[in-house]
Amino acid sequence: MEVANQIFFVVFALITFAILLSAIPQFQTKRSDWPSIYWPLSISFYTLSCLSFGIALWVNKFLLTIANTSLLMSSLALVFLYRSWGEKPFNKIQTLLIWLIPLGVAILYEPLRVTPDTFLQRVALITITQEILVTWQLWELIKFYKKDRSRGVSWLIFLTMFTLIGNIFRTYRILTGDGPTNIFLYTEDAFALGLRWITYASNIMTFVALGMVYLQKQLTKENEIASSLISTKIENEKITELLKEKERLIYGLMKANKTAATGALSASIAHELNQPLGASNLNIQFLKMKLEKGVLNPELGKEILDSLEEDNKRAATIVKSLRSIFTDADSNTEEVRLGSLIDKVLDIVKPELKSKNIQIQLRVDDKLLIRVNPSEIEQVILNLLNNAIQALANSGTLQRRITVEAIKTGKSVQLSVSDNGTGVVFEFKSHLFELLSTTKQTGMGLGLWLCKHIVTRYGGSIHYEDALGGGAKFVIELPSS
Repeated sequence: MEVANQIFFVVFALITFAILLSAIPQFQTKRSDWPSIYWPLSISFYTLSCLSFGIALWVNKFLLTIANTSLLMSSLALVFLYRSWGEKPFNKIQTLLIWLIPLGVAILYEPLRVTPDTFLQRVALITITQEILVTWQLWELIKFYKKDRSRGVSWLIFLTMFTLIGNIFRTYRILTGDGPTNIFLYTEDAFALGLRWITYASNIMTFVALGMVYLQKQLTKENEIASSLISTKIENEKITELLKEKERLIYGLMKANKTAATGALSASIAHELNQPLGASNLNIQFLKMKLEKGVLNPELGKEILDSLEEDNKRAATIVKSLRSIFTDADSNTEEVRLGSLIDKVLDIVKPELKSKNIQIQLRVDDKLLIRVNPSEIEQVILNLLNNAIQALANSGTLQRRITVEAIKTGKSVQLSVSDNGTGVVFEFKSHLFELLSTTKQTGMGLGLWLCKHIVTRYGGSIHYEDALGGGAKFVIELPSS
């Protein structure tokens, strides 16, 4: 009977060793969602326990201490495994103290092993400790089952509970039986032996169930990856189709943009040519009137013709400048004095200022230099001054005033044009610089949009703010040369 028991233990050791060999490759994959080290560790201790029980009488009975200690460590490893599933692992100090439990039991067991008539005490020490650890396993599994009600976890709970019941019955049988008290593990009665082999078989089934749980996790993960790859392929196809659609839309927008740019260019040319052509028309009417009356002298005729020539040059410059703006051609920049550009524009609007009784206040630093196309910046200043003149003409303000300031701020030049009119209504402020947006009843919504378009070409900016004391103020910032 003793030899049969030892052979049974060796066979169980070989079975668990085979399970260990199947568990190690999964652990070595280093994938975070696969088995932790506690599964192969538990199987290793269990294999060592069975082997030690199997060869103890043939080699050395001290192996009984190693066998019982390994059995407890195998159960303890499963406690750590189930605990890790609940994502609440023990800290380092707790881990160290818990792993000292089997060592403490081994220290108590070894003196009892070499003392006669202590079989019952040895059994009580090992089996009760084992039952406490299996109960702990069951507790951790039940807690985890609340999160994962899979069939694998259910089987683990059942097998753990079965193992616990078998251990309790075996302990009860040995401690309450009428047999001799100085017997060994290998000479228990048939009922106790039967309970022992049932619990050992249950433990092996637990390891098999753990393998099935992890295999199921692996298959689930691979299915998720496969599904993800399929979804990714479908999404990539959709993205490819969307990109093609985007290209078609961009092509359509480019065509529409060219059409819009052509329309804006035409409207801008008409808008900006209005003033020099209007001035030319007035000079022509004046010249015709003088000719009809026969009072045209050479000096006056020359002055009118010079004015007409200047207006003609301005018109040609406007056409050339606007064409270069909309076609992104070379802007022919040069370093110029901002004060000179302001003076040139003021000469143009001087008749308008005089006729509408508008005073000009200048606060301009004559040393300010900027690198721009002069005609484009002149156009910006002219637009802002014309807007201020029209705003004051319609405001009913008696003391009409336009203030032009130009100062240096850090590495930039700041130019502002402000008036003391009524300012801009709140609802128009957010889209003042948008194309075709206007605050005037007869406006085209091109002037301020064109100003922003020109200024930003030179890395500058333009914004609106309420003037101090009332009125409108437009502020331009351009890089200093």
